[in-house]
Amino acid sequence: MKKILFAALFACILFSCKQNKPETVERAFYYWKSNEWHISEIETNVLDSAQVTKVYVKFFEVEKNDVMGNIPISKTSLSFYDIKDSFTFVPTVYLHNDVFSKIDKGGLDTLANNVNYLIDKYVNDKLVPDAVTEYQMDCDWTPSTKDNYFYFLKKLKELSGKKISCTLRLYPYKYADKMGVPPVDSAMLMCYNLINPMKNHDKNSILDIDELSSYLGDFNYPLHLDVALPLYSWAHVYQNNQFVQVLYTDIKELKKSLKPQKDLWYEVTEDIEVNDFYLRKGDKVKIEEMSADYINKAIAVITKKVPFDKNITVSFFHLDETQLSPYTNEEISAFYTGFTK
Repeated sequence: MKKILFAALFACILFSCKQNKPETVERAFYYWKSNEWHISEIETNVLDSAQVTKVYVKFFEVEKNDVMGNIPISKTSLSFYDIKDSFTFVPTVYLHNDVFSKIDKGGLDTLANNVNYLIDKYVNDKLVPDAVTEYQMDCDWTPSTKDNYFYFLKKLKELSGKKISCTLRLYPYKYADKMGVPPVDSAMLMCYNLINPMKNHDKNSILDIDELSSYLGDFNYPLHLDVALPLYSWAHVYQNNQFVQVLYTDIKELKKSLKPQKDLWYEVTEDIEVNDFYLRKGDKVKIEEMSADYINKAIAVITKKVPFDKNITVSFFHLDETQLSPYTNEEISAFYTGFTK
């Protein structure tokens, strides 16, 4: 009986360290464009108005190559101009999951060394090295790759001497017993991309509130959790009932050439060109977008169901003036304060 009471008391003490409403929020954005770092006047205004202090910047990707092995693929020509002292930058690397299949410890050691070397090179050339204290790894690991991915994370921590964080999708968050807990200092809970858009045509695959709620619960994940939410929209184009293209564009402008069919679905009313892609009259388009009201509902669900530490980072994906155009600066700023109200 004493053992049971002690265990219950310990669990209560552990749980009391976390709370659903954090007290302070560090405001952040992801920068995921595949070009040099260059923020427009509109984007600068958004950052200033929302008092954003941290930016997660995709430095490069790592993909598997049958000839050359696991190699870093540069996706961003980084050039930070005169703003390198304005924010806390977090170098972020996207690693394809298959990188961690069929690879031995020697290969993982080499991979960690290469990733660390390339991040260091970018940081030393373009930023203030001492100001970079964290690296973030982004990988959708699976049960078959988790051991190799976790080994890589430990090795990168050892080599870099930095804080290592990683992204955490909702499935591994809910099923930690199956998916494992990554050996990192903190995890960014990615509250979007919950549904396969090719398999469910009736729901918003970027963020569905019911789906989000089903993955969350009042249980303590054994890592410090930060949160990321989507501020982007896209259009899925179907020709002859076959998916052919995803368009990232001004949705408001695109809708001028569409007529509604049913929830989320539209039909093209005239031949138009969008981002060098031709839409023909009669093509079907599924538009998935995030309203400010919908984001606020998601925040309410998250803060009700997820226990947090007192201080967290909230980041939005991603910094792009076209994608941010549906929101006012006041709405974006309010998203952050919504986590503490």
